[in-house]
Amino acid sequence: MRVIACRSAYGQGGLGQHFAQLVEESRMQNELAAYYSHTIKPGDEQVGRLIDYIKLKKLKRYTPLRFYPSWSGYIGENIFDKKVAKELDVKADAFMGFVGKSLHSFAQAKKLGYKKLELIAANSHVRNVQRLHDKAARDLGMKDTWLNEALIRKTIKEYERADFIYTHSEYTRQSLINEGISPDKLKKTHLKVDDKFIPPHDKPNDGIFRVVYAGRVDTTKGIPLLIEAFSHLSIKKAQLTLVGGWSSSRMKQTMMAWMAKDNRIKMAPGDPLIPFQEADVYVHPTYEDGFAYAPMEALACGVPVIVTEDTGMKEHVIDGDNGYVIPTGSWQAIHERMEHLIKAPLAKTSSMVASE
Repeated sequence: MRVIACRSAYGQGGLGQHFAQLVEESRMQNELAAYYSHTIKPGDEQVGRLIDYIKLKKLKRYTPLRFYPSWSGYIGENIFDKKVAKELDVKADAFMGFVGKSLHSFAQAKKLGYKKLELIAANSHVRNVQRLHDKAARDLGMKDTWLNEALIRKTIKEYERADFIYTHSEYTRQSLINEGISPDKLKKTHLKVDDKFIPPHDKPNDGIFRVVYAGRVDTTKGIPLLIEAFSHLSIKKAQLTLVGGWSSSRMKQTMMAWMAKDNRIKMAPGDPLIPFQEADVYVHPTYEDGFAYAPMEALACGVPVIVTEDTGMKEHVIDGDNGYVIPTGSWQAIHERMEHLIKAPLAKTSSMVASE
């Protein structure tokens, strides 16, 4: 039997979807003892254990913590981890947690006699993430990473103490091996997208070239690169939709300035299904993603994707068939591929764009 813990809400966002998949797979195999999160699935009162965030909310509201994304994230992960450890009282054989959120829980699980400690590597090796986030800061002149040295040290200890580390892309797996983790410790998993992501019956036929992105809006996701590439398109009848929210006040100011300058750029928080189904291309310009659900969801909707070399789901992209894999950190590469798709849409694209 297994206990699973994740700070992200059940089924919400990439991490929340990953968490939900693990819960349901364990349930189907009759291996689910309990799970801990700050939201639970309706009807799961017997196995779902709520972890509240009152303390973190107060810290963010009444202290300068809100101005420091990396420390806000680290403290939030630690609060969650310690609360899970404090409340862990379920008899089970294995404890499964996500990187950065499991060190204290691992220690308590060991005290309770759990035989296996399982770690989910949602990103590539933390040192690789650090290098790429530093590159983003150098390239774009803005540092808004969620990572800091305290979280790096904690994550490395989790790698060491875990009996098994689960990866969901060869990109992630190889990054761990490159940093000295034994391949024998690694287990490959396969992530799935929600069944609702399907091609539309019809797409807009108004001659507008629609570009979409979904996820966190910050520099580590390469958003300034996407906007720069979009601004250089040879056609004016184009639209860029960012489905998500900004991660810092500085990024908020930056996005507001961009949208004021170019009314073709808009943000649309919420369900990305409709923007995906209307899109001509999905662009994921990230500096690092261990997998990346959003471009996989776009593919499921029949939309070609442009993703970087440092995206785990690049393994599902067939160059020139359902999309393109481009160098990380290059707005010129994004621009070149978008221009190519304007002139010669891939077979996966059902809408046509009029030239101007």
